Amino acid sequence: MAAEERTELEQRTAVLRRFRELLVQQRAKFQKYLVVLDHQKGDIESGDVDRLVAHVELEEQIVSEIFTFQKVLDPLEDLYRAAYPAGTGSADHGELPELKASLIELRGEVLKRNAENRALLKQRMETLRSEIAGLRMPMKARRSIYADSSEASVLDIKG
Repeated sequence: MAAEERTELEQRTAVLRRFRELLVQQRAKFQKYLVVLDHQKGDIESGDVDRLVAHVELEEQIVSEIFTFQKVLDPLEDLYRAAYPAGTGSADHGELPELKASLIELRGEVLKRNAENRALLKQRMETLRSEIAGLRMPMKARRSIYADSSEASVLDIKG
């Protein structure tokens, strides 16, 4: 029976370690995402379209990685909760609650900055649209130099 208990303890410990490891990786992804959002804000403000496109592509990659991590984290968290039910005293495990709290905080910060960048980009697009609408075609308003001519408008080229 001691071998079974040891095996179960090893399995619980493995779940705990893997869960902690994934939480740390997820936190790193969110921090990387915040850096990309900061760069995007600068790109929007400076009007550097090429850098903005590069940062948007990087953002899409990071978001995809975050969703992939979340697909693994959710079932692992269920395993963790099953292995360490609430009220057993074992569920705290030091830094796990802190990691989860920092993830929630980072997620909120990411959403906030993303919304700010979207609003800034929308404002920049409206500014560009109004600038484009204000531009005039230089030749559109001009009339032909021959429009006011009183001479014949048909030319006989047969001679």
